[in-house]
Amino acid sequence: MRKKDDRQTTRTHGGRGGPKLLAAALALALVWPVGPLQAQSLASAETVPANSLPHLGDGTEMSPAMERRLGDSIARSLYRDSDYVDDPVTMEYLQSLWQPLLAASRARGEMPPEIADAFAWELLLGRDRSVNAFALPGGYFGVHLGLVGVVSNRDELASVLGHELSHVTQRHIARNMAHQSAQAPWMMGAMILGMLAASKSTSNNQAASALITGGQAAAAQSQLNFSRDMEREADRIGFGVMTQAGFAPQGFVGMFEKLQQANRLNDSGGFPYLRTHPLTTERISDMQNRIGALGGAGTSAPAAGQKPDFEPQLVAARARVLSNSGVDALRLWSADVQPDVLSAKPAAQQAGALYGASLAALKLRDFGSAKALCTQLQQLLARLGADGRLGRLLEAELALGLGEAVRAEALLASSAAKPTARLGRAELALLSQAQIQTGREPSQTQAAERLREWVAMHPRDVMAWRLLASVYEVQGRNVAAVRAQAQADGLEQDWPAALGRLRAAQDMVRASQWGAMGPDHLEAAIVDTRTREVTQLLREQALQR
Repeated sequence: MRKKDDRQTTRTHGGRGGPKLLAAALALALVWPVGPLQAQSLASAETVPANSLPHLGDGTEMSPAMERRLGDSIARSLYRDSDYVDDPVTMEYLQSLWQPLLAASRARGEMPPEIADAFAWELLLGRDRSVNAFALPGGYFGVHLGLVGVVSNRDELASVLGHELSHVTQRHIARNMAHQSAQAPWMMGAMILGMLAASKSTSNNQAASALITGGQAAAAQSQLNFSRDMEREADRIGFGVMTQAGFAPQGFVGMFEKLQQANRLNDSGGFPYLRTHPLTTERISDMQNRIGALGGAGTSAPAAGQKPDFEPQLVAARARVLSNSGVDALRLWSADVQPDVLSAKPAAQQAGALYGASLAALKLRDFGSAKALCTQLQQLLARLGADGRLGRLLEAELALGLGEAVRAEALLASSAAKPTARLGRAELALLSQAQIQTGREPSQTQAAERLREWVAMHPRDVMAWRLLASVYEVQGRNVAAVRAQAQADGLEQDWPAALGRLRAAQDMVRASQWGAMGPDHLEAAIVDTRTREVTQLLREQALQR
């Protein structure tokens, strides 16, 4: 999921004679207008919106349906990327920020009806240490674990997500592609004039080269200016979205300061007119002005009697462990929890260090250290009156690592008693894994019922469908297990794999290979229906290509 710079310099060599010139012109016409816009990135984005800036308007020829198809094709590659990760604890935390932002965007009218239902609005998490997030066509958004690992509160991360969300609601990707296409004729004209000059004279090649280069430079500068305008708009709208969603606007300033610090070694801050985004210092100043216009309400203080919120620090520590899971990196965590080092840290950082060190020890299979550190974390959270939920989940994760499924189920007993609608995704994942591994039929039945309820409420949850397939498999419901796996494949845009599984399920029905649970004709009917639907979808995709 690494974002690569797509701004390339096109070098054209003129030659004598009509055929060579025509071939060069055709090559330019084919190559220049269709280059895809790379994902807009807040990690390298630097913006200075104005309070009174109007919307830039649509002005795009790409329909929402076309943009969604483009996004689906990109997402298909990301799902298959080895860096893609669906960690239930981290993703649940991200969704707790993402859903209020989506609701606020709809309430403000920033999400037009034609894209509200057409786009995916999905977050994809990448195992990358760079401080980055990006928007993709069709409502897909990438978030790097490196970004989650550096933020110190919810407001900072919400500012990033609100910014990227605004890139999509304002159709920046489609508009930028349309802008590139609009530039092509006059830029290509400048290049053709240069090639004509070169073909008529051997003594004026430098002038011809200058003319070609000048045309390229003018087009590039126009494109950079257009990108800066989009970044300003994304900051302006993202600021309004995040504040309406209940996040403190000071998060924007804090995030920009982190970006400035991260880029200080490789970003001199010079030549801002040659950059795709305005300078970070300008963005900080603009956000401070906006906060001042709100009456200075830039921070969110906890309400009286509210428990201290250490969840951002614990999730950030988890993200750092998951993004750099080499043996040497994991061993370094033990240095942060030495008594003299730990005691010098503020309480929130102590909690984060203990959580990260315990998880790192678990990854190293040093279960004794992991248990001791997890106990120390729980004691610290209890002493400070903080919520110990993530500590309990880590303890259950440790029990599963030790193969103690029954103990993990017992640790999550209070979660198991909750209605499915009130269950967190992290509890669902760990509890389902524990109940599958116990080998006890009542536990597995409970897991199947809970997961069926969950996918009914969250039909796009790939992790839940795969867990449901695992439950069905241990229960001996062979056809249902294959169908659930096919559903997960389809959600990850791997429709050929989904069709292959569905046809395999049809073969199992014809061969009466139902498994231990016996025939399930309702499941067979669902498989037939889904097979027809996926077959038709693949035919339509082939026609579109």
